[in-house]
Amino acid sequence: MTIKATILAVSALSVAVIGLNTTPALSKEVTIRGASCFPIGSPPSRGFESVVKAVNARGKGVLQIKLVGGAPAIGSPFTLTQKMAGGAYDIVGCTEAYFGNVLNEAPVFRLSPKPYSELRKNGGIAYLQKLLHAKNIHFIARHADHGPFHLWLSKKIDKPDLTGLNLRVAPVYTAFFKSLGATVQTAPLPQIYTLMENNTVQGFGWPAGAFVPPWVKVTKYQVNPGFYWSTLHTLANLKKWKSLSKAQKNLLNKVGLEFEAQNEPGNAALNARLKKGLAKRAKAGLKVIEFKGADRKKWLDAAYGEAWKEVLQRSPKHGKQLEKLFR
Repeated sequence: MTIKATILAVSALSVAVIGLNTTPALSKEVTIRGASCFPIGSPPSRGFESVVKAVNARGKGVLQIKLVGGAPAIGSPFTLTQKMAGGAYDIVGCTEAYFGNVLNEAPVFRLSPKPYSELRKNGGIAYLQKLLHAKNIHFIARHADHGPFHLWLSKKIDKPDLTGLNLRVAPVYTAFFKSLGATVQTAPLPQIYTLMENNTVQGFGWPAGAFVPPWVKVTKYQVNPGFYWSTLHTLANLKKWKSLSKAQKNLLNKVGLEFEAQNEPGNAALNARLKKGLAKRAKAGLKVIEFKGADRKKWLDAAYGEAWKEVLQRSPKHGKQLEKLFR
Protein backbone atom coordinates (compact mmCIF):
# COMPACT_ATOMS: atom_id res chain seq x y z
CA MET A 1 0.00 0.00 0.00
CA THR A 2 1.37 3.44 -0.90
CA ILE A 3 1.86 6.16 1.71
CA LYS A 4 -0.98 8.14 0.13
CA ALA A 5 -3.30 5.15 0.25
CA THR A 6 -2.35 4.47 3.86
CA ILE A 7 -3.14 8.07 4.86
CA LEU A 8 -6.52 7.86 3.10
CA ALA A 9 -7.36 4.59 4.82
CA VAL A 10 -6.45 5.96 8.25
CA SER A 11 -8.51 9.09 7.59
CA ALA A 12 -11.51 7.03 6.56
CA LEU A 13 -11.18 4.89 9.68
CA SER A 14 -10.95 8.01 11.86
CA VAL A 15 -14.13 9.42 10.34
CA ALA A 16 -15.91 6.12 10.94
CA VAL A 17 -14.79 6.03 14.57
CA ILE A 18 -15.88 9.63 15.11
CA GLY A 19 -19.23 8.79 13.53
CA LEU A 20 -19.66 5.82 15.86
CA ASN A 21 -18.89 8.01 18.86
CA THR A 22 -21.18 10.91 17.93
CA THR A 23 -24.23 9.26 16.37
CA PRO A 24 -25.57 7.89 19.69
CA ALA A 25 -25.16 11.33 21.28
CA LEU A 26 -27.26 12.93 18.55
CA SER A 27 -30.09 10.45 19.02
CA LYS A 28 -29.81 10.18 22.81
CA GLU A 29 -33.04 10.66 24.74
CA VAL A 30 -33.21 14.06 26.41
CA THR A 31 -35.07 14.80 29.64
CA ILE A 32 -36.35 18.32 30.26
CA ARG A 33 -37.74 19.75 33.50
CA GLY A 34 -41.41 20.71 33.56
CA ALA A 35 -43.58 22.56 36.08
CA SER A 36 -47.24 23.49 36.43
CA CYS A 37 -48.65 26.85 37.51
CA PHE A 38 -51.30 24.96 39.51
CA PRO A 39 -51.24 22.29 42.22
CA ILE A 40 -50.54 18.88 40.74
CA GLY A 41 -53.79 16.95 40.37
CA SER A 42 -56.03 20.03 40.53
CA PRO A 43 -58.52 20.57 37.67
CA PRO A 44 -56.55 23.39 36.00
CA SER A 45 -53.31 21.40 36.16
CA ARG A 46 -54.61 18.19 34.61
CA GLY A 47 -54.38 19.48 31.03
CA PHE A 48 -50.63 20.06 31.24
CA GLU A 49 -50.18 16.79 33.12
CA SER A 50 -51.90 15.07 30.18
CA VAL A 51 -49.50 16.81 27.77
CA VAL A 52 -46.56 15.52 29.80
CA LYS A 53 -48.02 12.01 29.83
CA ALA A 54 -48.58 12.05 26.05
CA VAL A 55 -45.06 13.33 25.31
CA ASN A 56 -43.47 10.75 27.58
CA ALA A 57 -45.52 7.90 26.11
CA ARG A 58 -44.63 8.82 22.52
CA GLY A 59 -41.16 10.19 23.16
CA LYS A 60 -39.33 7.12 24.44
CA GLY A 61 -35.80 7.31 23.12
CA VAL A 62 -36.37 10.89 21.96
CA LEU A 63 -37.66 13.19 24.70
CA GLN A 64 -39.05 12.92 28.20
CA ILE A 65 -40.49 15.55 30.53
CA LYS A 66 -39.81 15.27 34.25
CA LEU A 67 -42.67 17.05 36.02
CA VAL A 68 -41.04 18.45 39.14
CA GLY A 69 -44.17 19.93 40.73
CA GLY A 70 -46.76 22.66 40.69
CA ALA A 71 -47.37 26.05 42.28
CA PRO A 72 -47.73 27.12 45.00
CA ALA A 73 -45.79 24.17 46.47
CA ILE A 74 -42.78 25.03 44.29
CA GLY A 75 -43.27 28.80 44.53
CA SER A 76 -45.68 31.49 43.44
CA PRO A 77 -47.55 30.79 40.20
CA PHE A 78 -46.89 34.42 39.26
CA THR A 79 -43.12 33.82 39.16
CA LEU A 80 -43.09 30.35 37.61
CA THR A 81 -42.90 31.48 33.98
CA GLN A 82 -40.29 34.08 34.94
CA LYS A 83 -38.21 31.32 36.52
CA MET A 84 -38.66 29.15 33.43
CA ALA A 85 -37.45 31.99 31.22
CA GLY A 86 -34.44 32.27 33.50
CA GLY A 87 -33.64 28.58 33.18
CA ALA A 88 -35.04 27.10 36.41
CA TYR A 89 -37.42 24.95 34.31
CA ASP A 90 -37.48 24.04 30.64
CA ILE A 91 -41.21 23.85 30.00
CA VAL A 92 -44.30 24.96 31.91
CA GLY A 93 -48.06 24.68 31.77
CA CYS A 94 -49.57 28.02 32.70
CA THR A 95 -52.42 30.45 32.14
CA GLU A 96 -51.72 33.94 30.86
CA ALA A 97 -53.11 35.26 34.14
CA TYR A 98 -49.86 34.15 35.72
CA PHE A 99 -47.39 35.39 33.12
CA GLY A 100 -48.78 38.84 32.44
CA ASN A 101 -45.89 40.13 34.56
CA VAL A 102 -43.55 38.72 31.89
CA LEU A 103 -45.51 39.82 28.82
CA ASN A 104 -47.64 42.96 29.00
CA GLU A 105 -49.72 41.77 26.05
CA ALA A 106 -50.55 38.34 27.55
CA PRO A 107 -54.20 39.17 28.38
CA VAL A 108 -55.15 39.02 24.69
CA PHE A 109 -54.96 35.21 24.98
CA ARG A 110 -58.12 35.24 27.09
CA LEU A 111 -60.02 37.97 25.26
CA SER A 112 -60.42 36.46 21.81
CA PRO A 113 -63.50 34.49 20.75
CA LYS A 114 -61.55 33.28 17.70
CA PRO A 115 -60.31 29.69 17.50
CA TYR A 116 -56.54 29.33 17.68
CA SER A 117 -56.54 27.77 14.23
CA GLU A 118 -57.69 31.16 12.92
CA LEU A 119 -55.22 33.06 15.11
CA ARG A 120 -52.41 30.96 13.66
CA LYS A 121 -53.57 31.78 10.12
CA ASN A 122 -54.15 35.50 10.63
CA GLY A 123 -50.77 36.08 12.30
CA GLY A 124 -52.04 36.61 15.83
CA ILE A 125 -50.05 33.78 17.40
CA ALA A 126 -46.97 34.67 15.34
CA TYR A 127 -47.18 38.27 16.60
CA LEU A 128 -47.23 37.11 20.22
CA GLN A 129 -44.48 34.59 19.50
CA LYS A 130 -42.10 37.39 18.53
CA LEU A 131 -42.91 39.26 21.74
CA LEU A 132 -42.39 36.11 23.80
CA HIS A 133 -39.08 35.31 22.09
CA ALA A 134 -37.78 38.67 23.28
CA LYS A 135 -38.42 37.34 26.82
CA ASN A 136 -36.62 34.02 26.13
CA ILE A 137 -39.95 32.17 25.97
CA HIS A 138 -41.30 29.99 23.16
CA PHE A 139 -45.04 29.42 22.76
CA ILE A 140 -45.86 25.82 21.82
CA ALA A 141 -49.65 25.58 22.02
CA ARG A 142 -52.79 26.05 24.06
CA HIS A 143 -53.33 22.72 25.80
CA ALA A 144 -56.64 23.33 27.59
CA ASP A 145 -59.68 25.57 27.71
CA HIS A 146 -61.96 25.46 30.74
CA GLY A 147 -64.60 27.68 29.21
CA PRO A 148 -65.61 31.17 30.30
CA PHE A 149 -64.86 32.66 33.70
CA HIS A 150 -67.71 33.34 36.11
CA LEU A 151 -68.15 35.24 39.34
CA TRP A 152 -69.00 32.88 42.22
CA LEU A 153 -70.68 34.33 45.31
CA SER A 154 -71.82 33.51 48.83
CA LYS A 155 -74.30 36.40 48.69
CA LYS A 156 -77.00 37.12 46.14
CA ILE A 157 -76.88 40.19 43.89
CA ASP A 158 -79.69 41.40 41.64
CA LYS A 159 -77.74 43.63 39.24
CA PRO A 160 -74.18 44.12 37.97
CA ASP A 161 -73.15 46.17 41.01
CA LEU A 162 -70.41 44.68 43.20
CA THR A 163 -70.33 47.49 45.77
CA GLY A 164 -69.86 46.12 49.27
CA LEU A 165 -68.32 42.82 48.14
CA ASN A 166 -64.73 41.82 48.87
CA LEU A 167 -63.61 39.39 46.16
CA ARG A 168 -60.61 37.12 45.74
CA VAL A 169 -59.07 37.98 42.39
CA ALA A 170 -56.32 37.17 39.94
CA PRO A 171 -55.08 39.78 37.43
CA VAL A 172 -57.50 38.30 34.89
CA TYR A 173 -60.56 40.12 36.19
CA THR A 174 -59.27 42.59 38.78
CA ALA A 175 -59.97 45.71 36.69
CA PHE A 176 -63.41 44.39 35.69
CA PHE A 177 -64.59 43.67 39.25
CA LYS A 178 -63.17 46.93 40.60
CA SER A 179 -64.93 48.90 37.86
CA LEU A 180 -68.26 47.62 39.25
CA GLY A 181 -67.46 48.67 42.81
CA ALA A 182 -65.84 45.60 44.41
CA THR A 183 -62.91 45.66 46.78
CA VAL A 184 -60.40 42.94 45.97
CA GLN A 185 -57.58 40.87 47.39
CA THR A 186 -55.28 38.21 46.01
CA ALA A 187 -54.67 34.82 47.58
CA PRO A 188 -53.35 31.41 46.45
CA LEU A 189 -55.80 28.93 44.99
CA PRO A 190 -55.80 26.59 48.03
CA GLN A 191 -56.94 29.46 50.30
CA ILE A 192 -60.18 30.19 48.44
CA TYR A 193 -62.23 27.67 50.44
CA THR A 194 -61.15 29.08 53.81
CA LEU A 195 -61.60 32.70 52.72
CA MET A 196 -65.15 31.96 51.59
CA GLU A 197 -65.91 29.84 54.66
CA ASN A 198 -64.95 32.58 57.13
CA ASN A 199 -66.51 35.36 55.01
CA THR A 200 -63.19 37.14 54.46
CA VAL A 201 -64.26 37.26 50.84
CA GLN A 202 -67.79 36.95 49.47
CA GLY A 203 -66.82 35.72 46.06
CA PHE A 204 -64.14 34.89 43.52
CA GLY A 205 -63.65 34.60 39.78
CA TRP A 206 -63.01 31.19 38.25
CA PRO A 207 -63.80 29.19 35.10
CA ALA A 208 -66.70 26.78 35.39
CA GLY A 209 -64.78 24.01 33.67
CA ALA A 210 -62.13 24.01 36.40
CA PHE A 211 -64.43 24.48 39.40
CA VAL A 212 -62.97 22.69 42.42
CA PRO A 213 -65.71 20.37 43.79
CA PRO A 214 -65.33 21.19 47.53
CA TRP A 215 -66.00 24.88 46.79
CA VAL A 216 -69.68 24.08 46.34
CA LYS A 217 -69.94 23.85 50.14
CA VAL A 218 -69.09 27.54 50.55
CA THR A 219 -70.49 28.91 47.29
CA LYS A 220 -74.16 29.68 46.74
CA TYR A 221 -74.36 31.48 43.38
CA GLN A 222 -72.88 31.38 39.88
CA VAL A 223 -73.22 34.65 37.98
CA ASN A 224 -74.06 34.47 34.27
CA PRO A 225 -73.08 35.33 31.62
CA GLY A 226 -69.52 34.10 31.74
CA PHE A 227 -66.73 36.23 30.34
CA TYR A 228 -63.31 35.76 28.69
CA TRP A 229 -61.78 32.34 27.91
CA SER A 230 -59.79 30.34 30.45
CA THR A 231 -57.02 29.15 28.16
CA LEU A 232 -53.93 27.35 29.44
CA HIS A 233 -50.68 27.21 27.50
CA THR A 234 -47.54 25.16 27.08
CA LEU A 235 -44.46 27.38 27.07
CA ALA A 236 -40.77 26.54 26.80
CA ASN A 237 -37.50 28.25 27.62
CA LEU A 238 -36.39 29.57 24.21
CA LYS A 239 -32.72 28.74 24.72
CA LYS A 240 -33.62 25.15 25.67
CA TRP A 241 -36.06 24.96 22.74
CA LYS A 242 -33.34 25.94 20.30
CA SER A 243 -31.04 23.25 21.74
CA LEU A 244 -33.52 20.46 20.98
CA SER A 245 -33.24 18.35 17.85
CA LYS A 246 -35.75 18.56 15.04
CA ALA A 247 -37.33 15.28 16.16
CA GLN A 248 -37.72 16.55 19.73
CA LYS A 249 -39.27 19.85 18.59
CA ASN A 250 -41.58 17.99 16.21
CA LEU A 251 -42.79 15.77 19.04
CA LEU A 252 -43.63 18.73 21.28
CA ASN A 253 -45.30 20.60 18.43
CA LYS A 254 -47.32 17.58 17.33
CA VAL A 255 -48.62 16.79 20.81
CA GLY A 256 -49.24 20.48 21.56
CA LEU A 257 -51.23 21.10 18.38
CA GLU A 258 -53.28 17.95 18.92
CA PHE A 259 -54.30 19.20 22.36
CA GLU A 260 -54.96 22.66 20.92
CA ALA A 261 -57.27 21.29 18.23
CA GLN A 262 -59.16 19.23 20.80
CA ASN A 263 -59.64 22.26 23.03
CA GLU A 264 -60.89 24.96 20.69
CA PRO A 265 -63.47 27.16 22.49
CA GLY A 266 -66.93 25.67 22.52
CA ASN A 267 -65.84 22.14 21.61
CA ALA A 268 -68.28 19.31 22.28
CA ALA A 269 -66.26 17.74 25.11
CA LEU A 270 -65.99 21.05 26.95
CA ASN A 271 -69.70 21.81 26.50
CA ALA A 272 -70.58 18.38 27.86
CA ARG A 273 -68.26 18.92 30.85
CA LEU A 274 -69.75 22.35 31.57
CA LYS A 275 -73.28 20.95 31.40
CA LYS A 276 -72.37 18.07 33.73
CA GLY A 277 -70.68 20.42 36.20
CA LEU A 278 -73.69 22.75 36.24
CA ALA A 279 -76.00 19.83 37.00
CA LYS A 280 -73.79 18.63 39.87
CA ARG A 281 -73.62 22.07 41.44
CA ALA A 282 -77.37 22.56 41.07
CA LYS A 283 -77.96 19.25 42.81
CA ALA A 284 -75.76 20.48 45.66
CA GLY A 285 -77.90 23.61 45.96
CA LEU A 286 -75.88 26.19 44.04
CA LYS A 287 -78.13 28.63 42.14
CA VAL A 288 -77.53 30.67 38.98
CA ILE A 289 -77.92 34.46 38.81
CA GLU A 290 -78.66 35.29 35.17
CA PHE A 291 -78.24 38.87 33.98
CA LYS A 292 -80.46 39.73 31.02
CA GLY A 293 -81.14 42.69 28.77
CA ALA A 294 -79.48 45.95 29.84
CA ASP A 295 -77.85 44.29 32.86
CA ARG A 296 -76.26 41.64 30.66
CA LYS A 297 -74.92 44.31 28.32
CA LYS A 298 -73.53 46.36 31.21
CA TRP A 299 -71.83 43.28 32.66
CA LEU A 300 -70.16 42.24 29.40
CA ASP A 301 -69.31 45.80 28.33
CA ALA A 302 -67.51 46.29 31.64
CA ALA A 303 -65.71 42.95 31.33
CA TYR A 304 -64.33 43.46 27.83
CA GLY A 305 -64.09 47.24 27.92
CA GLU A 306 -61.89 47.22 31.02
CA ALA A 307 -59.77 44.34 29.76
CA TRP A 308 -58.97 45.88 26.37
CA LYS A 309 -58.39 49.26 27.99
CA GLU A 310 -55.84 47.61 30.25
CA VAL A 311 -54.09 45.99 27.26
CA LEU A 312 -53.88 49.28 25.40
CA GLN A 313 -52.56 51.07 28.48
CA ARG A 314 -49.93 48.44 29.15
CA SER A 315 -48.85 48.12 25.54
CA PRO A 316 -49.52 51.25 23.46
CA LYS A 317 -47.10 50.04 20.79
CA HIS A 318 -48.55 46.57 20.21
CA GLY A 319 -52.04 46.75 21.75
CA LYS A 320 -53.89 48.23 18.78
CA GLN A 321 -52.44 45.73 16.31
CA LEU A 322 -53.22 42.83 18.62
CA GLU A 323 -56.78 44.08 19.03
CA LYS A 324 -57.21 43.92 15.27
CA LEU A 325 -55.96 40.32 15.20
CA PHE A 326 -57.60 38.93 18.34
CA ARG A 327 -60.84 40.84 18.86
